[in-house]
Amino acid sequence: MSEADAGTSANVAVPLGFKAGDLIQEFGYDEDIDFDLRDDIEDLIGSELLEEDDHEVVDAVLLWHRADDGDLVDALMDVLTSLEDGGVVWVLSPKSGREGYLPPAEIQEAAPTAGLHVTSSVGVSEDWAATRLVPRRNK
Repeated sequence: MSEADAGTSANVAVPLGFKAGDLIQEFGYDEDIDFDLRDDIEDLIGSELLEEDDHEVVDAVLLWHRADDGDLVDALMDVLTSLEDGGVVWVLSPKSGREGYLPPAEIQEAAPTAGLHVTSSVGVSEDWAATRLVPRRNK
């Protein structure tokens, strides 16, 4: 059995920092998302992801965003409405060479306009990268 085949025991969502009981809302769901990652997140938090139309205050937001999905700043502003103080936004974007690739510089540029800043990035699957954004603190 290859190491990749044995990967079913490792939850690829762990680097995202979610824990059991977290409420996570998902935006940008489409047929091209990474369903294994999504399933791993739901296993980790112990519940289903909330949909775009849900009106709960959430611990984190997953934003699947591709180059042709429209303005990233607008999308970030929309997802912030349900984010709890201290919550995080994970922008999930296709990796370089994949359809819909969103250059990291675009996320870096959009974040401050939406009142966020980039703290880290991780590869979460073969096709998707995740960029962690948090609200800027007012001093």
